[in-house]
Amino acid sequence: MNKESFSVHETAVIDNGAKIGEGTRIWHWTHVCAKAVVGKNCSLGQNVFVGNKTVIGNNVKIQNNVSIYDSVILEDDVFCGPSMVFTNVYNPRSEVTRKDEYRGTLVKKGATLGANCTIVCGVTIGEYAMIGSGAVVTKDVPPFHLVVGNPAKIVCKIDKYGNKINDY
Repeated sequence: MNKESFSVHETAVIDNGAKIGEGTRIWHWTHVCAKAVVGKNCSLGQNVFVGNKTVIGNNVKIQNNVSIYDSVILEDDVFCGPSMVFTNVYNPRSEVTRKDEYRGTLVKKGATLGANCTIVCGVTIGEYAMIGSGAVVTKDVPPFHLVVGNPAKIVCKIDKYGNKINDY
């Protein structure tokens, strides 16, 4: 890890072994675990957590108060809005250890995850899909679609820039 190739705020914790790409910016009170992989030109906002078994692509923007838990993969150009949530265990219980039951979550290239949305583990968010603020995603989202609500439902098809193409 060449700490001169990326910027880290003095309050951030980067565990030895973490792989951080050139040009990435890591802000206040962020923690990147030892086995995490973070691509080039990313921005990890204030109070972000990046777990050991995570992969973050290039040019990913993660806003404040987001935790990227084990078994989450974010491809290139993904946007994670403020305080959005990932899970990695489908049926957690405090007294039951389920680390061997993590379900992977894949967020494909160019997808946007709106503020305060929740992504339940085990789903795939398609290329350039958009998740509305506060939505709860419980199943796969097809590429180039906008979903909103709880549970999240498709409302329209969108283009690469997030513009509406047609209603459903």
